[in-house]
Amino acid sequence: GACAPYRRLHLCHHNLETIETNNYESNNAKHNLLVDVCMAAKYEGDSIKTYYTGHQHKYDDSQLCTVLARSFADIGDIVRGKDLFYGNTQEKEKREDLENNLKDIFKKIHSGLTGWVLKARYKDTTNFYELRENWWTANPRTVWKPLLLMRTVHISDHMRW
Repeated sequence: GACAPYRRLHLCHHNLETIETNNYESNNAKHNLLVDVCMAAKYEGDSIKTYYTGHQHKYDDSQLCTVLARSFADIGDIVRGKDLFYGNTQEKEKREDLENNLKDIFKKIHSGLTGWVLKARYKDTTNFYELRENWWTANPRTVWKPLLLMRTVHISDHMRW
């Protein structure tokens, strides 16, 4: 079996898996997804703060930067459909449900695309990998900000895109 860091044990289960696709329509799906992913990032930041505070005397802020960056990358991998961690059987089922929800959301985003150029560009109507990649590429700074809300020090100046 795989050994996962603490951040991976709760990221999907407690934050991203709560996305409700019922409220998604083709005209609002990309905006609703951004709100939901930002909320997941905020809760992830809160979780890191809770977990990290007890270890703060052992590690300096560079360790925190690493944890934040890896959690941010995990969120990106999940959104883009590139997440390789499935965990135990129960977690795997939850992860598959999340993946199906994300496919459904990106299907709605895809159906809201207008113009033949966009329709022709995004031909994958099963997994929507290119659309997902481009959605993530357009939104990393927006997702990064709520992840940092848990910090009183503004460390984003030290992070490079």
